[in-house]
Amino acid sequence: MIYFVGAGPGAVDLITVRGKALISEADQIIYAGSLVNPALLAWAKPECALYNSASMTLEEVIGRFVEGEQKGWRTVRLHTGDPSIYGAVREQMDALAALGAAFEVVPGVSAFCAAAASLRAEYTLPAVSQTLIITRAAGRTSVPEKEDLAALAAHQASMAVFLSADMVEDVRDRLLAGGYPPDTPAAIVYKASWPEEKITQGALKDLCALGEGITKTALILVGSFLGGKYGLSRLYDPSFTHGFRP
Repeated sequence: MIYFVGAGPGAVDLITVRGKALISEADQIIYAGSLVNPALLAWAKPECALYNSASMTLEEVIGRFVEGEQKGWRTVRLHTGDPSIYGAVREQMDALAALGAAFEVVPGVSAFCAAAASLRAEYTLPAVSQTLIITRAAGRTSVPEKEDLAALAAHQASMAVFLSADMVEDVRDRLLAGGYPPDTPAAIVYKASWPEEKITQGALKDLCALGEGITKTALILVGSFLGGKYGLSRLYDPSFTHGFRP
């Protein structure tokens, strides 16, 4: 059996209970070594086979899956954050489905959640934004034309930009061109939840200064949700009735 496990954003204790149990029971673990906290591997059995996928091809990863199935092993494919966000898991799952191999996905805490926690922020504030856009800038890997940052910026919703810390100037320019005002609050969170976490905050127009010296493993957050003005939730308004408070 193969398990795709979300390792969480970095802090060892932010993995799920299920994920930790599967790591401790695994016969082999294929982990994303460039992003996953290696301290998580301390829970593995001494005899567990460990493979760092950072230097592996898709075919090599699938080969390890197949070998594990032939041996009757429990395999954990350990992905950073949550596997469903920039995890490149669909291609792995489709390959396993074609082979008739059984697999399961275990969700994890994504970095955008950890970043908001560190900032003590809420992406969906009443009267500010009820939408969170999770995206990335176009680089060596393209994005669909309709999802260009400038096009998404037209919504002026809360935005979390992954995999773009080395392109802050382009990110800034495209977000400004798309409609975010220059003074829109922004933050860059480096290694959210890790011991070496670093947060810089300011205005979108100053994004380059905020990201100085940071080229990877960081999230760019933009939107008025980082500001001080918002509406109170109707849910807790004494005049707002619902099924639990007539």
